[in-house]
Amino acid sequence: MTAVHLAKPDDLARLGPLVDAFHQEMGIGLDQAERDAAIAPLLQGSPHGVVYLIGPQRAPIGYVIISFGWSLAYGGMDGRVDEIFIRAGVRGRGIGSEVIAGLSKALGQAGLKALHLDIGRDDSKAQAFYEKLRFQRRDTHMCMTMKL
Repeated sequence: MTAVHLAKPDDLARLGPLVDAFHQEMGIGLDQAERDAAIAPLLQGSPHGVVYLIGPQRAPIGYVIISFGWSLAYGGMDGRVDEIFIRAGVRGRGIGSEVIAGLSKALGQAGLKALHLDIGRDDSKAQAFYEKLRFQRRDTHMCMTMKL
């Protein structure tokens, strides 16, 4: 079983390089100051989301960020997998599946009604991965964003 730890403020130094690696892979252009400002409230206990470190706490191999919201359509609190990252050298071993399955069970027991995520429309590998974990496509809906 892969260890998953709730990240705290003193984990920022371990989390930063992992987030940088993910953002480079995905082409996300936040600089370190913007990234740290966005992560800090989550590490300090914000009710809007959580960060979990994956693997050994002193030398994590990945992380997952879950943000929380409210959905009348789903009957209450919902969550979104904002980011999940596993170091390239340890991918393909079932770690991501194990983490998402464990977190979805724990979050459901804590009252979460639904867990969402966004993936690329053309990313068939990611779609297959998440479908195995019981995520369902919502062909009648699509994510739209207005950056503020």
